[in-house]
Amino acid sequence: MNMLDGATALIFLLPGSPGGAQELTSTDMPVLSEDSGLHETLALLTSQLRPDSNHKEEMGFLRDVFSEKSLSYLMKIHEKLRYYERQSPTPVLHSAVALAEDVIEELQAASVHSDERELLQLLSTPHLKAMLMVHDTVAQKNFDPVLPPLPENIDEDFDEESVKIVRLVKNKEPLGATIRRDEHSGAVVVARIMRGGAADRSGLVHVGDELREVNGITVLHKRPDEISQILAQSQGSITLKIIPATQEEGRLKDSKVFMRALFHYNPREDRAIPCQEAGLPFQRRQVLEVVSQDDPTWWQAKRVGDTNLRAGLIPSKQFQERRLSYRRATGTLPSPQSLRKPPYDQPCDKETSDCEGYLKGHYVAGLRRSFRLGRRERLGSPQEGKVSAVAESPELLTYEEVTRYQHQPGERPRLVVLIGSLGARLHELKQKVVAENPQHFGVAVPHTTRPRKSHEKEGVEYHFVSKQAFEADLHHNKFLEHGEYKENLYGTSLDAIQAVMARNKVCLVDVEPDALQQLRTSEFKPYVIFVKPAIQEKRRTPPTSPACEDTAAPLEV
Repeated sequence: MNMLDGATALIFLLPGSPGGAQELTSTDMPVLSEDSGLHETLALLTSQLRPDSNHKEEMGFLRDVFSEKSLSYLMKIHEKLRYYERQSPTPVLHSAVALAEDVIEELQAASVHSDERELLQLLSTPHLKAMLMVHDTVAQKNFDPVLPPLPENIDEDFDEESVKIVRLVKNKEPLGATIRRDEHSGAVVVARIMRGGAADRSGLVHVGDELREVNGITVLHKRPDEISQILAQSQGSITLKIIPATQEEGRLKDSKVFMRALFHYNPREDRAIPCQEAGLPFQRRQVLEVVSQDDPTWWQAKRVGDTNLRAGLIPSKQFQERRLSYRRATGTLPSPQSLRKPPYDQPCDKETSDCEGYLKGHYVAGLRRSFRLGRRERLGSPQEGKVSAVAESPELLTYEEVTRYQHQPGERPRLVVLIGSLGARLHELKQKVVAENPQHFGVAVPHTTRPRKSHEKEGVEYHFVSKQAFEADLHHNKFLEHGEYKENLYGTSLDAIQAVMARNKVCLVDVEPDALQQLRTSEFKPYVIFVKPAIQEKRRTPPTSPACEDTAAPLEV
């Protein structure tokens, strides 16, 4: 459609009018100046529309069209482009690069003075060469893609409005669409549009469209793999003859969901994926941006930080969990319980006191590991058994939803969780960190049901509570970890952790790996650190004394 210039009269054909045409003009219609553009003309025309009882629907249609914001924006863009065409300066030279090369050649052949040497160095810099190259490209107008003319021999077998000719321009990248053969009609239809691909960026190809021709080649009787080969070999522009789907699916917004992968994935080894070439390989702990969850079985995702804009297929969380459950049931996947080492439940023979937290004049409270190790065997109440069963339930590792996080000024510090083997001396590490900087770091004061000793203070070494109160809090899942030692209950509560963080301190906790799931929330945003013992300590420490961990040893974080 050709755009109109200035105040060109607009005539619309309305049914029922004499001669089939009704001119929307009036004797008292204001006269537009020669400088008036399409935008002003459209606004004036909209204001001059008068109700017509004989053509209510047509007049309403015209009013809606003229009031459409997108049409107004197009008019403004058209006026800006026409103004640029009238005002844009004519380039003096179309080959600045060649001129610069001639000057460099002349300067190199002649005797070079200081000014000439400086000019030679300036013309030889990559940035100036690139700028001159861009100048020539704009001057010669080589920035528009050259498209071949549309084919004239369009089949007349289809209705003129039902056939759509789509021309896509792509480089070496894939088209970004998958096809399949319809089981009922036998037609080749678009099965999936990959987000970010050439087909998705064009907005002209939709799921369900029937594909008839590719670059003039009929694909009605070809296999999908043969059609894919034709598309892969095509470079530059690709012309598709498409019959649009009956109901074209609208372009959905990106979901912007970030997932951390908890397993390795190679689509070449996945026989269930509908198209291996469209699969997205990833490694464990890579962060993926899921851009489409329309298909409950196969999501579309991109690797965060990857320069490739096209999304790929990955198994959905539900589908991957189903596969893992099936493999575990058939015995092809080992159960986490079979890989879990038996719990250490030996008491510490060298331990004479249940709290040894004084270091450099500061007391550092904490739940000793020896009180936690035998909790599954020693606690037998229904509530405790329920908590224990939750911790022992096998988890299918697929994806973990994450989000971008940046610490804001005034926000309270994050929780620091220490995880390590028995030789890592986590309790001693906490003591040293808090003793060196007690204003910045703190630990959660544990709860206990044992009687308070004469030298102990409430809320310093422990929170001393009754057994009934302890079991009530345990029933309401207020404890992160708990255990029994010498018929007394000990536990670290979530309220104690929050109390340290409320004082604007970094709370240090060391827990068993099973307790991490309860801490990985938006409230705590834990920073998990794995602490391993030094090599010489691992060689020296016998494996039969796991609970005796309070002797000095070098640490590695």
